[in-house]
Amino acid sequence: MLNYQAIRPFVFKMNPETAHSIVEFMAKVAPKIPMLLPFLSCKNCIKDSILSQEIDGMQFYNPVGLAAGFDKNATMVESLCALGFSHLELGAVTPLAQSGNDKPRLWRHIQEESIQNAMGFNNEGVSAVNARLKKLFPFAIPLGVNIGKNKITPQEEAIKDYLSLARNFTQTSDYLSINISSPNTPNLRDLQNSIFVQELLGELCKVYEKPIYLKISPDLEIDSALSLVEAALDNGAKGIIATNTTLDYSLVMQPQEKGGISGKVLAPKSREMLKQIALMLKNKSQKATLISVGGIADAQEAYARIRLGANLVQVFSGMIFEGPSIVRSINRELKQILERDGFNHISEAVGVDL
Repeated sequence: MLNYQAIRPFVFKMNPETAHSIVEFMAKVAPKIPMLLPFLSCKNCIKDSILSQEIDGMQFYNPVGLAAGFDKNATMVESLCALGFSHLELGAVTPLAQSGNDKPRLWRHIQEESIQNAMGFNNEGVSAVNARLKKLFPFAIPLGVNIGKNKITPQEEAIKDYLSLARNFTQTSDYLSINISSPNTPNLRDLQNSIFVQELLGELCKVYEKPIYLKISPDLEIDSALSLVEAALDNGAKGIIATNTTLDYSLVMQPQEKGGISGKVLAPKSREMLKQIALMLKNKSQKATLISVGGIADAQEAYARIRLGANLVQVFSGMIFEGPSIVRSINRELKQILERDGFNHISEAVGVDL
């Protein structure tokens, strides 16, 4: 297989958005090359009963998924599946197509192995994404869709956007991820309050019967975050995705003045948010699915999140720095770590450090 670390310096000489476009083009072409995806699947897909879980009625053959933001328009689904992901979170998708924020809007912090993005929900809109998913669904692995409101939609009409998206994806997704925590749509994070979440979930659950997860910001005060989690779970959400990107620019040496930061520097904040949510759920004896994302680039970090209560983990920035074999590496090593520590199944390790 291609040695990613050898070609990474050349990739990193390209504009980040150009590099992503090239990857997307290759991912679109790959299914048309005979036997390529089966070959990649044999190399990357780690299937073992110790890693397999059924969660909220969905089957995950390993715990590692792709975070939202990488495949915004569902154009790379088959190729990404062949990299060994157990689930893909697509989007963010908005009702209307939108071009996103002005360029440049994507930067690498190479020394910190982190990314800063101010993309602004650039996507082709619900109709285009849904048309692609109709050709694929039901798919070999769970497909989630991360949904957000359009930039031009007033705050007081935000619920209409989320409801429209939920209705459209009823037959073409396995779960929804509610995005009110992106820092790149003006005032979107203002919707991170218990009253809005309560009303939003109440309406969404009437039109979407599959699992709904709320994705939250790492920048919330812990008490605010826990109130939000409580409001979501009490009103029909099946779980929480923690966390989105951070606006804490002190984490990198040369930050841009806009956009959210992901990657290794986000790990401590994301890990702490997960821990506090998991502790609250444990103290209340409340069951909910926890998906941890933010700074996960190896099996050790994935294992740490699982021991802190994560049922599943997701990667994004880690793939940019470690390459497409990251999923295989995490799962292969995670299996060894679980066996080393005497666990018969991954579920036995969930939350043991709480």
